[in-house]
Amino acid sequence: MKPPTNAALLHDVDIPTKKATFGMGCFWSNDSLFGATPGIIRTRVGYAGGTTKNPHYRNIGDHTEVIELDYDPKTVTFEELLDIFWANHEYGLTTKLKRQYQSMILYHDEEQRKVAEQSYNKMQARCNEPLRTEIAPADAFYAAEDYHQKYRLQGHKDLCRSLGLDSSKLQTSHLAARLNGYLVGVGGRSQFEEEVNKLGLSEKQADYVRHEIERNEGGGLAC
Repeated sequence: MKPPTNAALLHDVDIPTKKATFGMGCFWSNDSLFGATPGIIRTRVGYAGGTTKNPHYRNIGDHTEVIELDYDPKTVTFEELLDIFWANHEYGLTTKLKRQYQSMILYHDEEQRKVAEQSYNKMQARCNEPLRTEIAPADAFYAAEDYHQKYRLQGHKDLCRSLGLDSSKLQTSHLAARLNGYLVGVGGRSQFEEEVNKLGLSEKQADYVRHEIERNEGGGLAC
């Protein structure tokens, strides 16, 4: 019989959020990077920015791999998310790439458009080559297959089982987003300790995460 899941686990956070959508290369790395960023409530990876209907990983069409974020604007601003965006492109900002890995900001309202364009202009002034970042309105978002969601976390199968994580929670769980970053060292030990009591983890689960943070902190996030 499957043991009961700890009801204290912080899968659901019900507060007002805003959305942000970025294309920064391979979406596995971005899922971990943003997942452990303060103010991020939920993350999901998928395909957007194109016209192909119902894309999937083996037939992405003219879409791009993107990360879609639900964030708390009282804790982190869109400008701060853009700072992370500009600093963490796996394949660079000026390199010509296939559409799948396009650098992209998909804005959700007029304010985001203005802020994105201002941020783009500041970054372009610092670059010797033309930026290849596309800024466009957010349209249809197609969630990627389950095996892409929280990819790093899913590599820890026993932990996932103990957390009661299944496909229904991979795109919605706050805890899953946080651990998907912490387990590869994003955020670091001190940040984890600041919030570990809120996450509802057992001491055994928390010690497991601590070990992985110490093992991986400072390492790269390349896919």
